[in-house]
Amino acid sequence: MNRNDRRIGVGAIVVAAMALLGLYLGGSDQQPPVATSQEDSAQHPFSADSKEASRHRSYYSSADAIHYSTEQPQPQRFYFDPNTADSTQLQNLGLQKWQIRNIYKYRTHGGIYRRKEDFARLYGLTAKQYRELEPYIRISSDYQPAANLVAPVEKHTTIVDSAQQPVKLNKGEYIVLNTADTTQLKRVPGIGSFYAGEIIRHGKWLGGYVSVDQLDEIDGFPSESKKYFIIKDAHPVKVNINKMTLQQLRRHPYINYFQAKTITDYRRLHGPISSLDELRLSDDFTPEAIERLRPYVEY
Repeated sequence: MNRNDRRIGVGAIVVAAMALLGLYLGGSDQQPPVATSQEDSAQHPFSADSKEASRHRSYYSSADAIHYSTEQPQPQRFYFDPNTADSTQLQNLGLQKWQIRNIYKYRTHGGIYRRKEDFARLYGLTAKQYRELEPYIRISSDYQPAANLVAPVEKHTTIVDSAQQPVKLNKGEYIVLNTADTTQLKRVPGIGSFYAGEIIRHGKWLGGYVSVDQLDEIDGFPSESKKYFIIKDAHPVKVNINKMTLQQLRRHPYINYFQAKTITDYRRLHGPISSLDELRLSDDFTPEAIERLRPYVEY
């Protein structure tokens, strides 16, 4: 082999070697650069070795610890009037902010809490919460009907028109409570136009009287006047507690929201109710509440 042939052979080998090297480099995987210096770490502030990453993790760890260690304040108990209590007092009692807004909205629109039971209508208030708050509710006399202030004057009026003044009943005389009209009612000592109207109104609200003692449910009613009434052939209007909805049940004066809900829940779980005694296990139906309601229900 001459010198010229040797040169050609060496050149071919070099070309082949370069081709193989090119194929090898082209097929290899390209790895991303790794930060190995302080300058590289600065370009990747949240890398594993970054001081910024350590501070970031420390901040959120402490924030999580604060979040989960925070405890809700315990409700306080003190006397309050729902007609005048401010937001701080209501919040300290354990009420939610949206409940407090509802109270303010109710009062802004002229709503008045006249009885403790009126506060039980607050949306979202549970039976347990109401029973805990009920002993501390104090309704000011300023929020009672102004007509109550006028009624006593009616009993002590000395200057009257004798032609229109009804003749009062004597001791031992009486009238039938459920059938008397306002003219007859005003013959009862201590009863004037105001209480005569209240007796009629309360009787319609109840669906008829079954006891003379129900007159005590009228605000300020003069108890000495009860001896002039009797109950005769009482036929009260009855409600079917197996057919009425929760809202319909609530309209009866002897059924509040929690009792109505207990009735509907019992029907849903156990079927129709055959006796009020089936509800005795509920805290909302005390023996007194059951006996008061018994004459007004049917099944």
